[in-house]
Amino acid sequence: MKFSKLAASVAAASLIAAPVAAQAANSVAPAVERVGATSASSEKLEGENGILIAVLAAAAVIAGIIIIADDDDPTSP
Repeated sequence: MKFSKLAASVAAASLIAAPVAAQAANSVAPAVERVGATSASSEKLEGENGILIAVLAAAAVIAGIIIIADDDDPTSP
């Protein structure tokens, strides 16, 4: 019984101490500014696939409805 209480108190203490330790580790690290990388080729994927995704989603919904509605077999003999 004492071991379970000890284990529960250690788990609670670790849950309390973990965010404090993580925040302390972040404050010790030097401040580094993130910089975006440049790419040689720009891809234009925005907007071109929206209609295709919508059509595929609609087809999947319609196929699901047909599969669910097509169950005409009785469950008992």
